[in-house]
Formats: sequence, C-alpha cells, structure tokens
Amino acid sequence: MASIKPLSDRVLVRPDSAEEKTSSGIIIPDSAKEKPQRGTIVAVGDGKYEDGKKIGMSVKKGDKVLYGKYAGTEIEIDGEELMIMREADILGILT
Repeated sequence: MASIKPLSDRVLVRPDSAEEKTSSGIIIPDSAKEKPQRGTIVAVGDGKYEDGKKIGMSVKKGDKVLYGKYAGTEIEIDGEELMIMREADILGILT
C-alpha cells in the first residue's frame, strides 16, 4: 500500500464492509447498502496547535471507531477504499 500520513488532527480510517444481508437472511443489493459508519484507524496525524499549544490526538492506530454518516472524504489508495477525516468527526471509540 502507498504510504500516507494524515496531517494535523486528521485520521485515516478503513471502513467496515457494508452488510451483505439482513439478520433474517435477505440479500441486500449494492444500490440499497448503507454506507458503514464504523471502521478501524489506519493512520493518525500529529495533532493540532491551538493558541500556540500542541493538542495531541485521543485516538490511535488500530482503534475501532464510530463516525458520523456524512463525515470525512472517501479516497482510494492502491484499490482500497479509505476515509480521511478530522478527529472531531469521530463520535466514539468502540471497545
């Protein structure tokens, strides 16, 4: 994979795959699949500066996170779909 390091307070997230079928076994066509709202952090920026002080990141590589439905920007690197977003777009860390 090409190497990419997010800048400032941005993170690179690998979204979880969309559900292929419902809990009752009905197969969902591609056109009706919901965009996943959770994923795994692949890379993290260094943090941002505010009033001359550096504010570190509260998430780290490997964290499973939940993010907003319209958060981030979809990018493709070496054929893999990823999302790049600000740390503020992350709603929580899944444990």
